[in-house]
Amino acid sequence: MRDYPDELLIKVLHRPLSHNIQVPGSKSITNRALIMAALYSNECTLQNPLVSEDTEVMIDSLCRLGHVVNVDGTSMTVHKSTSKWKKTDKTVELFVENSGTSMRFLTAMVAVGRGRFRLDGVPRMCERPIRDLIDALNQIGAVARCEANNDCPPVIVEASGLPGGRASLRADLSSQYLSAILMAAPRAKQSCTIELTGTIVSEPYIDMTLAMMAHWGLQVRRTHNTFEIPAQVEPYTITNYVIEPDASAASYFFAAAAILGGSVTVQGMKRDMLQGDVRFVDALAMMGCVVEELDMGIRVTGPDSLSGITIDMNAISDTVPTLAAVACFATSSTTIQNVAHIRHKETDRIAAIATELRKLGIQVDEIKDGLTITPKAMLGCVLDTYNDHRMAMSLALIGLKVPGVAIRNPGCVAKTYPGFWHDFDRLRI
Repeated sequence: MRDYPDELLIKVLHRPLSHNIQVPGSKSITNRALIMAALYSNECTLQNPLVSEDTEVMIDSLCRLGHVVNVDGTSMTVHKSTSKWKKTDKTVELFVENSGTSMRFLTAMVAVGRGRFRLDGVPRMCERPIRDLIDALNQIGAVARCEANNDCPPVIVEASGLPGGRASLRADLSSQYLSAILMAAPRAKQSCTIELTGTIVSEPYIDMTLAMMAHWGLQVRRTHNTFEIPAQVEPYTITNYVIEPDASAASYFFAAAAILGGSVTVQGMKRDMLQGDVRFVDALAMMGCVVEELDMGIRVTGPDSLSGITIDMNAISDTVPTLAAVACFATSSTTIQNVAHIRHKETDRIAAIATELRKLGIQVDEIKDGLTITPKAMLGCVLDTYNDHRMAMSLALIGLKVPGVAIRNPGCVAKTYPGFWHDFDRLRI
């Protein structure tokens, strides 16, 4: 990705859209596939992976654990570990920047190995809770702790293989805790049973993990909120896996069609994708957009006017900032509910969205688990991103129609979409 200035002025686009867009591979699927390829395949090639900061830190960690990962831009090939991570006598340091998936998935992964591991990240990563995952791993025989004796990284894991057993895990903060344990548990010495308590957040990501595990031949028996994972010493190992286009990345281009009118088709998108965020188009349909599934992908056509809606976005919470940007152009208020857990993302997204939209002149009423956005006349200004990739990409959408909008720290999109600004500029072609 090229260097960007501290502030990037977004140029207004004065016409409806008519575009076909191709977005990169899914970050969520890429990082899950990297973990499962490392644990369960002798050699596995991932087709159409995402190459970004979040996946690069995962690859770096796998390499520190003795794996060889070859990346050629259109594929990644993961080779079986040299077993260094199972035998080392010294602490293996893993640094994951601000990648929540990497921190959580790797914490569970190293617990089934042997050695001492320290997982760390940037200051914000060290403010993001991980205690519930640590407690659950310890219940099934791991020896793990937060180094500062708080709820957050750095994490220390003293691994000598994972015994297995039964654990209770809170489900109301992050679905990634369960996904982390599910992917590692087949390597435990005995079966593991995980019982979820509380309201499950982002459940489509759990479904994604289960579907990918099934593809790898890994068994999980689910009964309501209880998951039983048998110990599977020799699971079926696959050698090739194709990764879907990133549904969260697609949301920005679908939203552009909603705001400007006209149509955008994102290639390769299907209603039956593993990623729950494909359902973002249903929210746009509620606001008046036309959504069509074509042979080449999903097309969204913007209406003459957008209607405000009330919507529970728990299952598609990564697209909350995107919908918030669209809501600024509706004819009535939009209320987004049941997303309290996004306060623990790269930033407190509820507070950040409210702060930045108010700068533009929008009325925002912030509640504990969401917000209400009431459209008002907007004036351009410089908007802060909080080093949060999704804030940057979502707020840029407003600048397509409101003159004078600039995005501070535009380079933060490298976390999950290094080529975003290039693809965003293609809307002007």
